[in-house]
Parts: sequence; structure tokens; C-alpha cells
Amino acid sequence: MTGIQGAPQTKSVPDRGSQSQNGDRFEALYRAESGYVLHSLRRLGVEERDVEDIAHDTFVVVARKFADYDAARPLRPWLFGIAFRVALDYRRSARVRRERLDFPHEAQDALDVRPTADAHVERADAQRLVLAALETLRLEARALLILHDIDDVPVPEIATALGIPLNTAYSRLRLARAQFEAAVRELSRGDG
Repeated sequence: MTGIQGAPQTKSVPDRGSQSQNGDRFEALYRAESGYVLHSLRRLGVEERDVEDIAHDTFVVVARKFADYDAARPLRPWLFGIAFRVALDYRRSARVRRERLDFPHEAQDALDVRPTADAHVERADAQRLVLAALETLRLEARALLILHDIDDVPVPEIATALGIPLNTAYSRLRLARAQFEAAVRELSRGDG
């Protein structure tokens, strides 16, 4: 086989053993963490109709970067950082229609059918309030709150996953909490 300028080209033969092992490890990662990625994308504001496509896009990036993943780092913040950036691109794209869902799918999934009807309604109302308050925040602020306050990820790991300086992460988290609390107060006043 010759190249463009007549120079012979050689095909490199990949190491099938390492490719197969990486493929098996990636498949195990996908099976174990696809639910987490789907849930994270929903919490980051990806519309339900698009969440599976965006999760696929996320795992395409994960597959590309998988060989470079440092196993000493926690996996979920790394995955969340990738999902965050893919969700950010999604939200910036022109194909995202602005529509508000009255009762988001993830809030329905989180409901427990055993409580009384009143407890059921109160929980749904609280979930709607939290989701509506999160929706008022910029995506970066929402990501910080989700990772730290919901997923219990330490701030240094968040800073690494999102690629921001540690002090900036602490400052943005404090500001995001204040904005979230203000949004909850404002939305609560509108309901009462």
C-alpha cells in the first residue's frame, strides 16, 4: 500500500489484549454508571425527550477519554464533569426548545407510593419547588449544588471535575446556595 506521495504506509496492529480489556472495563463502567449519568443530566436540566441522546453523547466522550482516566480519582465526579460539559453544550445549542414541564419525570420517579395522600402531595410540592429553584440558577451554579449538597462530593474534587480553581469553587458554591435560597423564598411566596 502506498501513501499520497508514494511512500509505503504501514498499518499499526493494535494490541488486541489491551483493547479488549479496556472495552470490558468500559462496558462495566457503562452498566454501573449509566443510571447515575442519566439522573445527573436530568438534574442539570436536560429535557426528558433528549436525556438518552445526551447520555449517549456523554459516554462517547467518556470512551474517548477512558484510557486517560486516573483510577486514583473518584469516578463519579469525573463522570459528572463530563456530563456537565455535554449538558452545557446541549443547553447552548439552538435545538433546545424552552418549555416547562409541570411535573418533571425525575420527580415522579422519586415519589414513594406508600405515604398518605397528603404526604405524597407535600413531597411532590417540595420536589417541584426544589427543581423550579434549581432551574433559576445558571448551569454552573446548579452543578456545584448538585455535586456538593446532593451527591456529597467534596469541593476539591468538584473543582477538579469542573476545571476551576478551588477558591473559585468555594466562592461559587456559597453564591449558588444564596441564589438557591432566594429562589426558594421567591417561589414559595408565589405559591402561598
